[in-house]
Amino acid sequence: MSPVFTALMIPFLGTALGSAFVFFMKLDMPELVQKVLLGFASGVMVAASVWSLIIPALEMGEGASAVVPPTVGLLAGFAFLLLIDYITPHIHPGGEAEGPQSRLSRTTKLALAVTIHNFPEGMAVGVAIAGALTADFNMAGALALSLGIAIQNVPEGAIISMPLRAEGNSRWKAFGIGALSGVVEPIGGALVLLLATSVLGIMPYMLAFAAGAMLYVVVEELVPEYSQGRHSNIGTIGFALGFALMMVLDVVLG
Repeated sequence: MSPVFTALMIPFLGTALGSAFVFFMKLDMPELVQKVLLGFASGVMVAASVWSLIIPALEMGEGASAVVPPTVGLLAGFAFLLLIDYITPHIHPGGEAEGPQSRLSRTTKLALAVTIHNFPEGMAVGVAIAGALTADFNMAGALALSLGIAIQNVPEGAIISMPLRAEGNSRWKAFGIGALSGVVEPIGGALVLLLATSVLGIMPYMLAFAAGAMLYVVVEELVPEYSQGRHSNIGTIGFALGFALMMVLDVVLG
């Protein structure tokens, strides 16, 4: 199996794994486990954004102007996710509904939120792979980034499938809907790869854009989720461990 295909599919498999919890658990994922996973994944994604995306984007430029493309791309990534959040009816895990009013159910809005944020995560993996193929980056960094996103997708898959099961849907239907929310990730990554030969000149912008989108998800979705209520310190410890692990992987394998 090629490293490119593996890197594209790993995040989707994380979502599918989380959705499969519906076959083994009668209740929601234990709060402690969820906070550990969310904290760890947040640390991995922040470290990956810095070492796998932002720093390579900076290194592609020269002189003082090298900071311009990463800065523009980073802010554009944040702005894009903020716009999507604003115009699309959805609900954050454990939070209140956002976006335009609609008749969509709470679970549907939740699934929509996860699907929306999975797409730029898939793009981030695609950008990292494109960098490895066209700009002499290391494929190991792309694989590590893909794995970090997959870890974050495990609780997200469960967050979708288990409420669907609680609403009376069959286990297979709940699993299928949860898993399908992750299909957009390999699609987003593949679209970036298809354009790789024509986007080499704007690669610093794209790398930073992907980093901005991922950091937005961490700040807006993951940190509030694991920092509220009980066991918040566990999420913080998970963040530190995830950040340290990803930093080591990027430096050693990169």
